[in-house]
Order: sequence, then C-alpha cells, then structure tokens
Amino acid sequence: MLETPAPNRPTLPPEIARRRTFAIISHPDAGKTTLTEKFLLYGGAIQMAGQVRAKGEARRTRSDFMKMEQDRGISVSASAMSFDFATADRAFRFNLVDTPGHSDFSEDTYRTLTAVDAAVMVIDGAKGIESQTQKLFEVCRMRDLPILTFCNKMDRESRDTFDIIDEIQENLAIDVTPASWPIGVGREFIGCYDLLHDRLELMDRADRNRVAETVRISGLDDPQLEARIPADLLAKLREEVEMARELLPPMDAARFLEGSLTPIWFGSAINSFGVQELMAGIAEFGPEPQPQRAEPRQVGADETSVTGFVFKVQANMDPKHRDRVAFVRLASGHFERGMKLTHVRTRKPMSVSNPVLFLAADRELAEEAWAGDIIGIPNHGQLRIGDALTEGETLRFTGIPSFAPELLQTVRAGDPMKAKHLEKALMQFAEEGAAKVFKPAIGSGFIVGVVGQLQFEVLASRIELEYGLPVRFDTTQFKSARWLSGSKAALDGVIAKNPQHIAHDNDGDPVFLTRLQWDIDRIERDHPDVRLSATKEMMTG
Repeated sequence: MLETPAPNRPTLPPEIARRRTFAIISHPDAGKTTLTEKFLLYGGAIQMAGQVRAKGEARRTRSDFMKMEQDRGISVSASAMSFDFATADRAFRFNLVDTPGHSDFSEDTYRTLTAVDAAVMVIDGAKGIESQTQKLFEVCRMRDLPILTFCNKMDRESRDTFDIIDEIQENLAIDVTPASWPIGVGREFIGCYDLLHDRLELMDRADRNRVAETVRISGLDDPQLEARIPADLLAKLREEVEMARELLPPMDAARFLEGSLTPIWFGSAINSFGVQELMAGIAEFGPEPQPQRAEPRQVGADETSVTGFVFKVQANMDPKHRDRVAFVRLASGHFERGMKLTHVRTRKPMSVSNPVLFLAADRELAEEAWAGDIIGIPNHGQLRIGDALTEGETLRFTGIPSFAPELLQTVRAGDPMKAKHLEKALMQFAEEGAAKVFKPAIGSGFIVGVVGQLQFEVLASRIELEYGLPVRFDTTQFKSARWLSGSKAALDGVIAKNPQHIAHDNDGDPVFLTRLQWDIDRIERDHPDVRLSATKEMMTG
C-alpha cells in the first residue's frame, strides 16, 4: 500500500487517507456508464447493474437520472457517487464522479475535473484513443491528474494489445505500464493475467454480474496454467508478457502520481470482468485527497478547519420539489451536519442542516463528511459554481473556468405572457452552468450561448419538463461572445460606441457579442485598454 506521504506533506488522518476521489473520462460509447454501474455493484451499493438503454421494466442506469439521458442512453450531466470498497487489508471510501461523455458538455466535465484527485480513462479495445478522450486527457494533464487506464470491450474483436499501448504512448505522450495482460481477444477472450500480483483472472460469460474466478499462481511457468488456458493462447501469452516486461516500464508509484505513467488494465465492463482489479488498483495506487489551489494560500487536506468549494450546481434533481443542489468538494477538515459555515462571496453564515451524500439519483442525509468527499447542499439559489465555504477564513478556490460559448441563439417562450417564467428558468440554468444567458443592452429577450448543439435540445426539454414552458430557439446574427474587462472609463467607452453588441451575463458582467473575428480585432485595435476574454474564472471573493 502507498502509505508514504509525498515529500514535505503531512500524514493524513486515517478517515481522510482512505478516501479516493476520482472521475471517469472517455469518448461516448466506450462503456463509461457501464463501468460506473459495475463499480457500484462491487462496492455493494446496488444489487443489480442497470442497462444504459433499458427496455420496459428493466432497471434504469443509476447514474443517469435525467429523462433525456435515459431515453438516449448518453450521459449529459456529471453525477457523483460515494460507496465503500474493501481490499483484503483495508476499507476505502470511493467518491466517483461520472462525467458527461458527450463532447457538447465538455465544460461540465472540465469543471468536474477540478474536484477530483485522479481520473480513470476508459478506451474501447477496437477504437483506441478517440477525439473526446484526447481532449479530456489534455485537461487532466493541465491539472497534473494521475490517470489509470481501462481498455474495455476485450470480449469483442479488438486491436493488438501492443498496438493499443503504442497508440496511447504516441497520441497522449505518456508512458504506459501493463497492470494486466489479456488472454485471447473477441470470442477467444477468456481472461487476463494480473502482472502486478501474478494471478490468473478468468471470465465467466454465463453471468454478467458474477465476480471473475481468481487463481493465484507462481509465475507464467506454473503448471496450473496449462490446465486452464488452451495451448495456443498460453504460448502467445508467455511470449507477449516476456516482450512487455522487456519493452515497457514497470509500475512506478511516484511516476504515476506525477502524471507521467499510466497503468493499464484490460477487461469487459459489460461482463463484469477486469473491473475489480481496476478498483483494487485505484485503492492501492490512487492518490489520497490532495491540496487544493486557492488564494491567498493552498489548502491542505490535513487541516482541521472545514473548507470546500462548489464545482457544480444541479437544478431540479427532484422536479416535484424545485430543488437546487450544489455539489461541494470538501478540501479540508471534518464536516458535521448542522455546522455553520461562512459563504465567502456574501460573507454570510450558512447553517448546513440537510447535506446529502449521493448514490447516483438516490441520496441520503450526510451526518458527517471528510476532506475528499463530495456532498450536496440543497439551497434556493444562494450557492453558485466557484463559491467557497469555510469556517470564517476568506479563501477563493482557483481554476474553475467558464468558457465563451461557441453557439448563440435567441430564446422565446411559446406564450408571451410567460416571459417572467422564462427569465427565472434561464437564470437558474445559467447559475447551474448549463448555459450562458446574456441580456442584450438593446431590445428585449435573451440570448443563450452553449458549447454544442445538443445543449439547446437539452435546455428546451428541461424548460418544458421542469417549468411546463414550451420554448423556441432561433438563430441570431451573433456567433460568439467575449467578456470585457478594464477600467470603468474604458468599458464605458466601448459600451457607448457599440451598444448593439453589448449584453450582460447573469452575474451582471459586460459581454461583447461578436459576428466575426473582425469585430474582436476592431475592439482590440480601437480600445487597447479593454481586454476581451474567452474564459471567465468562476471565483468568488
């Protein structure tokens, strides 16, 4: 076990040291949601894994609670789940954040990655590294997140194992060390050889929810192998493992934690195979809760006072109660229900009396939580993305971005009498981070900005479902938006000369709406004291 703290880093209290907080990243359809299901199954959190595209009365996937996700079989919002996982000698608490797989929701994923200490990268054995995987990997690299890799769907026709590893090393510029090695592929796939512990893992195709059979052996010359693996597959396994051990680096915990080496496990999530070994790897090698970046100082997980930050807001998880839940990553301390915390942005005390822990769409009251945990705080709009909660200290957690939208459309309610209802719905989605909402300086109505087209469909669907309000999105002359910053006099000058391009976001900050790159170049040339920015730091203070 990795008990040794990093140099100059204090030993964490046992409750904090046993926590592993991580996200799962992948290209759509690589099997991320199925893997999440099996994590919950092995953690004892659910008795039966649901199917993503469930039919009839079959259980819906637990981690996709929005109606559209269930209908389409895609994940479009990040959900958090806490569950226990025990190895032979230690009990762990896993905090798993399932990120949206669809590229139109990459901003939600980016923010989610600010709240975790490691990532599990899921790739498809036939397709290898795909575009969205690459983008998400780059985000992990910017945050120096350690990455564990799971190569899924080995029970289908997949590529040569060395080819898969080479592609990861070349495309992502990271060294790969095999934690397990597949035996056969497609219909011939019978299991894996565990290189870290010299064990044979055999897959049971008959029962998808059964744990694989494990046989402890003493190396690849153990006679037990011949009784269990066909001769041709065994010869190939011995040859490939010998090559892998010569050509590929061994597991090095320090290099993994600094983000320059990723261990890879092979398996089939749908058949529950390889998942338990991956979970044991997260427990054994995954980082303990890490220090969090903040101003004016970094916050260590070992500190006794409670601090945390909001990285996601989800509205109407329970449409009957019109609730909003702020997802808070605890950065330090031991939180207890009923504590009074300072909401740094408003400087007001906040009594946290109904905090929740998530099991996908289910939740239970959190009597306590520790650094590394993710808790939900139900509220009526006080908490926004980027907000800090402390026991009095004025801290601002950094690195939670908001990106300029790439698609802009106007929005109108089907019933003009319900314009006020629409404004309320839009403000709620803006604070949740589901879209950017801009109020033009001239004229009425709103302009909604998103990263991908699918977000407009999700918004229209949610406004109708949650507010009973049919809406219409229409094209606008504007193509993108930039936040304006500078002295008051400089900003007033730009606003006075370009009123038709000016809008304000839901925080009241001025925004310049652009039709062409030429608009941006003109402002930068004519108003050198004003800065146009494509990102806005969601910090409070």
